[in-house]
Amino acid sequence: MILTRLKFTIVMLVFVLQGFNGWGQGNLLIAPVRVVFDNQKLKEDLNLTNVGNDTAVYLVSFINYKMLPNGSFQILEKGDSLTSADKYLRVFPRRVKLGPNESQALRLQCRKPEGMNTGEYRSHLFFRAEKGETPLGMGKQKVDSTKMSISITAIFGISIPVIIRNGNLSVENSLSDVKLKALTDSTSMLSFKINRTGNRSSYGNITVDLLNDNGQRHEVGIANGVGVYTEITSRDMNLVVRWPKAIKTKGGKLIIKYSLPKDDGGGELAGTEFTIP
Repeated sequence: MILTRLKFTIVMLVFVLQGFNGWGQGNLLIAPVRVVFDNQKLKEDLNLTNVGNDTAVYLVSFINYKMLPNGSFQILEKGDSLTSADKYLRVFPRRVKLGPNESQALRLQCRKPEGMNTGEYRSHLFFRAEKGETPLGMGKQKVDSTKMSISITAIFGISIPVIIRNGNLSVENSLSDVKLKALTDSTSMLSFKINRTGNRSSYGNITVDLLNDNGQRHEVGIANGVGVYTEITSRDMNLVVRWPKAIKTKGGKLIIKYSLPKDDGGGELAGTEFTIP
C-alpha cells in the first residue's frame, strides 16, 4: 500500500477597516490600524504586540487590493494598479519575532519622488505568521503509515491600509437608495449606498438612530471604519438594526449619518432620513 500524505495551507486574511486604535488577530495586536501620509507626514511607527502564550514570527510585506462595490476586496497582481503606494514606501524590519507579551516598533516611511502626480495612492501592509513545522495548535502527532493522512496548517494574516495623498485632494459623499427589510420581530436589514465623488477616498463611521413619533431617539445601528476607496464611486452597505423593546417604530424616522472618526474631528460626511412604513 502506498502512503499518501497531503498538506494544505490555509491563509486567513483579515482586512483591518474598523475604527479602533488597535486590532488583534491570531494573537497579534497592531496599532494604529490605518496609516495616512499627507503632504506633511512622511513616517509612522506601528506597535506590534504578541498577546499569545507562545513565541511567534511574523513576515511583513506589501499587498495590493481593489475594493469592489459591495465592500469586499480583490487581490491585484503586481503591476496591475497604477495607484499602488508600495513603490513609495519602506518598512523595517521585515521579519519580527515576538515572545509572549512582547512588543516591537515597526518603522514605516514614505518617500515621494519629485514631480509625483497629484492623487491618492494605496497599498496594504500585510503581516503573515510564519508557518511552523507542525499544524497550528496540533503539536507532534504519530502517523499511521497504512492510512492516508491530511495535515492542515492555518497561517494568519492581517492587512492594514496605507494611504499616500499628494496635492490638493477633495471628496464629497451622499447616501441614497435606502431600503428596510424585516428579519425578525426585533431586527431589520437596512441597506443603502454611500456615494463618493472627488479624487480621494472617504473613511468614517455609520450611525443609525430611530426617532419615533414621541420625539424619543434611540441608537439602533452602528458600523465603524467604513471606507469608500477611489476605485469605486459608490459602496453598498447592509446593516442590521435592532429595535428597542416596547418602542413603536411604524411611522418613525431613521436618521442615518456617515461621519469622520472622533480622532479626525467627527464631522459629518453625509446623512439622510428614512421614514419607516
